[in-house]
Amino acid sequence: MDSRLTILYEKKPCYDIVFSTDFEELSRELDTLGIEERKVCIITDSHVRSLYGEELKNLLEGKCKKIILFSFQAGEESKTLSTVREIYTLLIHEKFDRKDLLIALGGGVTGDLTGFAAATYLRGIDFIQIPTTLLAQADSSIGGKTGVDFEGYKNMVGAFYMPRLVYMNISVLKTLDDRQFFSGFAEVMKHGLIKDGLFYEWLLEHMYEICDRDVDTLLEMVERSCKIKKLVVEKDPTEKGDRALLNFGHTIGHAIEKYKNFTLTHGECVALGAVAAAFISWEHEWLSMEEYYEIRDMFVPFNLPISLEDIDPEEILRLTKSDKKMENGSIKFVLLKKVGKALIDRTVTDDDILNAISEIHYVEDCE
Repeated sequence: MDSRLTILYEKKPCYDIVFSTDFEELSRELDTLGIEERKVCIITDSHVRSLYGEELKNLLEGKCKKIILFSFQAGEESKTLSTVREIYTLLIHEKFDRKDLLIALGGGVTGDLTGFAAATYLRGIDFIQIPTTLLAQADSSIGGKTGVDFEGYKNMVGAFYMPRLVYMNISVLKTLDDRQFFSGFAEVMKHGLIKDGLFYEWLLEHMYEICDRDVDTLLEMVERSCKIKKLVVEKDPTEKGDRALLNFGHTIGHAIEKYKNFTLTHGECVALGAVAAAFISWEHEWLSMEEYYEIRDMFVPFNLPISLEDIDPEEILRLTKSDKKMENGSIKFVLLKKVGKALIDRTVTDDDILNAISEIHYVEDCE
C-alpha cells in the first residue's frame, strides 16, 4: 500500500513524500519527473551500495539517458567538503548540466551531502531523496536542509534546497542494525514531544511492535512523524522561527556528539540532549517531576542512553555555546511547556545547562 504527503512551499506544491513497502512504484514516480532525457547519478555510501545500489541502478537502466553510481566511505567522517569535491569532479567529468538529476540513496549523511552538492553544482540541479535509515526517513530527508560538517562542527556549511521527491521504502528498515534503527527513533520521539502528545502516547503504546519492526506499525509511525515535520517546515521553511523547535535535544546533543568525536550515533546524542532539555523544562516548572521522569525513562526501552560516563560538563558547555544555533550571543534553547508543546527559550543560563549536563552525567558510586 502506497500513500503520500505533499510538501507546500509558499502555499504551492513543492514535492511529494511517497510511503511504500517496496521500490516498485519508484520507476513510475521518476517517470513523472521526465528522466528519459536526463543523466542520473546515484550517490550512496559503501554500505548501502552493497545492499541497494545495484538494485536501484538496474531499476533505472534504460529509463534515463545515462545512469552512474557513485559511492563514498560510509560514516559521518565522510560528510565533508572533500567528499562534495569528489562529487563535483565526477559531475564535471560526466558533463552533467542543470537538467540532470542526482539521487541520494542512503541515510542522513548521504542525503545532506547529495543535497548540498545539488544546491551548489551549476547553482542548482534537481535531486531526490531515497532515505534508507529511520533517522533519514523520519527527519533529515524532509525539509530541504543540506550541508556538511566543517572542522569538526556539525552541519556548519550548508544550504536550504528542496528535493523534487522523497521516496520511502519502509521495508529497508529491516536491514538496519539495532543501534542505527533506534538512533532514528530518537527523532521520532522528538516529534511527539514537541508537537503531538497523542503521537507520543501512541509510540509508548506500540513499543513492542516498533521494537519488533512490524512493517505496518513502522509505516504508520514514519508517516505520522513526517506529518509533524511537514507542518513545521511548511510554516517556516528557512528556520526563521518555529522550525527551530525541531532542534529539541540537539543543542546539548550536538555538543556531546562532537565531544565524543562522533563515536555515539546522532540519535543517541539527541536522546541525551532531550533528557537534558526535559530536565531544564522541569526546573522551569513547566513539566512535573513525573512527566520529566517518564520522558527520561521512555528512551530506555528503545535502547537509547539517558546518562553518560566520562564527560567534562564544562567542556560540553563550551561546545554548546559554539553551536551554530547561537544568536546574538545567546542560545536558542528548545524546551517543553508540556508534553506535545515546545517553545524557544533564550533565557537558559550557563548554570541551567551545567545542571542539566550533570543530570545526564553518570558517576559511579565508589562506596
